[in-house]
Amino acid sequence: MTPEQVAAASKPAVLELGEAFSRCPGTLRRARLLGISGWAFYITGRAGALGDVRAETVAAAIGFIAPEAVADGWDASARVVRPLEVAAANLAECCRWGAQHLDDLPGTPRLAVLLERVVAAADATGMPLFAAWRAMPVPQHAAGARAAVALLLLREHFTGAYLLAVRAGGMTPLEAVLAGPEGEAGAIACGWSPPYPPVGPLVRRRLWAEAVTDRLASTAFRVLRPGEGAELVELLTATRAGLRTGTAR
Repeated sequence: MTPEQVAAASKPAVLELGEAFSRCPGTLRRARLLGISGWAFYITGRAGALGDVRAETVAAAIGFIAPEAVADGWDASARVVRPLEVAAANLAECCRWGAQHLDDLPGTPRLAVLLERVVAAADATGMPLFAAWRAMPVPQHAAGARAAVALLLLREHFTGAYLLAVRAGGMTPLEAVLAGPEGEAGAIACGWSPPYPPVGPLVRRRLWAEAVTDRLASTAFRVLRPGEGAELVELLTATRAGLRTGTAR
């Protein structure tokens, strides 16, 4: 497989697995312990690695969530706890989830090694969230925790590449959300208010942006040796299947 083929084949599993911990009840309990809402924890947990910045900066970095919705979560959290503390709590929950759900899968140690090599080789130019997260120290070093954190990082890399591709294609983030598989429901979930622009003319641009995303992300996968790209795809597929069927705890 070429690096671009590995990137394209890896992307669906990485996008799903890289945020799975955020939906875990344990992660939501951490928000309550910090005294903030689940939404505030999601926004600040994801962007808190940037430090004490303005909500406008966070909205620009995240891209696909409406600025007003970002500000609601970011500002509410900032009144209670510093962003870096929320980011550290989010990372701890990611590690906890990984240790709980991935440690027992036989392919996890190898998955962690391959993912970490890809993450280390990735170019962070134009991807502030990915760069900020990669600079965060990982609090746990068991295989499941390392794999979970690497999935989180690689997800941010793919998402950052997609945001760059969307803008290069002349689309706004809202237009990209509307042209995606969830359509208007996705736009509502991301805090965008109607009326919305027509979707028809946007579909081809979104497909172009997806292809460019794979091209941008593929440079990180060049670090893999022959055969390792296919191995990584197989491990990601098996991990996702294990979580869906309950093989992983």
